Amino acid sequence: MNALTEDQRMLAETMRAVLTKKATPAAVRAAMTSNDRFDRELWTLLCEQVGVGGISIGEQFGGSGGGPVDQLIVAEELGRALVPSPALGSSGVCAALVEASDDEEAKARLLPDIAAGSSIVSLCAADEQGDWSHGAPVEARYDDEWSLTGRAHYVLDAASASTLLVAARSADGMELFEVDARARGVLCSGGATMDPTRALYEVAFDGAAARRLETTDASAVLEQAIDRGMVLLAGEQVGAAARCLELTVEHTKSRVQFARPIGSFQALKHRMADLHVLVETARATAYFAASSPDRHTSAGVARAYCSEAFTAVAAECVQLHGGIAITWEHDMQLYFKRAHSSSQLFGLPRVHVAALEGAAGLPRRTVQPRSDARRVESE
Repeated sequence: MNALTEDQRMLAETMRAVLTKKATPAAVRAAMTSNDRFDRELWTLLCEQVGVGGISIGEQFGGSGGGPVDQLIVAEELGRALVPSPALGSSGVCAALVEASDDEEAKARLLPDIAAGSSIVSLCAADEQGDWSHGAPVEARYDDEWSLTGRAHYVLDAASASTLLVAARSADGMELFEVDARARGVLCSGGATMDPTRALYEVAFDGAAARRLETTDASAVLEQAIDRGMVLLAGEQVGAAARCLELTVEHTKSRVQFARPIGSFQALKHRMADLHVLVETARATAYFAASSPDRHTSAGVARAYCSEAFTAVAAECVQLHGGIAITWEHDMQLYFKRAHSSSQLFGLPRVHVAALEGAAGLPRRTVQPRSDARRVESE
C-alpha cells in the first residue's frame, strides 16, 4: 500500500472502517440470503457516503472520476469482507462498457444512476460454457425494431437489475443492446450457487424489445469491459486471500497443543510465510494490471495468477484451521467457496492461460468446452 497516494490510502481506510462496522460476518450472512442477495442499505451508504458506485465514472456523469487503481482499492476491501454487492457487475463491468461505447445518450441516461447506486445494471454475455467474450448466446433480429432471443448465463445481480446490457449476434456480427429487465419476454431464474456470497443468474429472452447501443466495435467494447471486470475480480481475490491469512494467524495464536500455541511451531510458521508471499505477489500483480497501459494482457495475467493464489491460500488456511473450517458456522468455508467460484468467473482459467501463451509467442492451443475439460489439443 506504500505506492498509493494519500487520497487512495484514505479511501482504503474509509472502506475498511465502514465495512468493519457494517459488513460483519453476521451482516454478510444476512445479505446473502436476502431477496436482493446483497445489503441494499449498505450499498446505498457506500455510494452516497464513499462514492463507490461512481468511483471510476466521469464527473460529468455524477461519478468521482477516479482511475482503475481507486476502483481496485474498493474491490480489495469488499473482497476482504466477502461483501455481496453490485460493485463488480453494475458499477464495474457495466459502467466500463457504457463508458467505452459511442452512445452519448445511453451514457447520460445510465451512468448517473449507476454512480448513485439507484440503478443496478447487469451484463448478459456468457454462454453455458462460461465464455464471456465470444459466446454471444443471444440472437438479435431487426423488424421495425430490435428484439432478442436466447439465454445468457452467469449474470451478476440480474434479480435486482433494472437494466440489462446484452451481447448478441446480429446479421452484422456482434452487437450490444440495452433491455429493460422487467420487459415482456425477459425471464430471470437461478441465483443459487456453490458460493452463497455471490448470486449468478440465468436470463432468457423471448422476443424481448431492445435498444442497440451505438458502438464502432462492439467486440472491442465488450473486451474492454471484461478486462475491467477481471482486474476488479483479482482485487477481490487479493483482499479475500489476505483476510484468510489474517484469520489463520489469529487462529494459530490461540489454538494450543502440547502447551504451546500452534503458531509457534516452525513448520506452521514456514507455511504461513509462504502464504504471505502468495498474497503479496498476487496484490502486486493486481495493482500492476490496474495501472498497466497494456490492460488486456495484464488483466489476463492478474486473472490467472490471483485465482490460483487465492485458491491455494484458502485451501491451506482450511487445513491450518482443522475441522472447524469446514463447518457452516465458521467463515473460512465461505472464503474457500468464494475462491473456487471466482476462479471460474469471466472465463475459465485455462482459456486465459492459453491466450497468454499465444501472446507470448508459444504454440496456440485449442481449448475444449467445459464438458471435455481435460482435453487441450495443440493446433
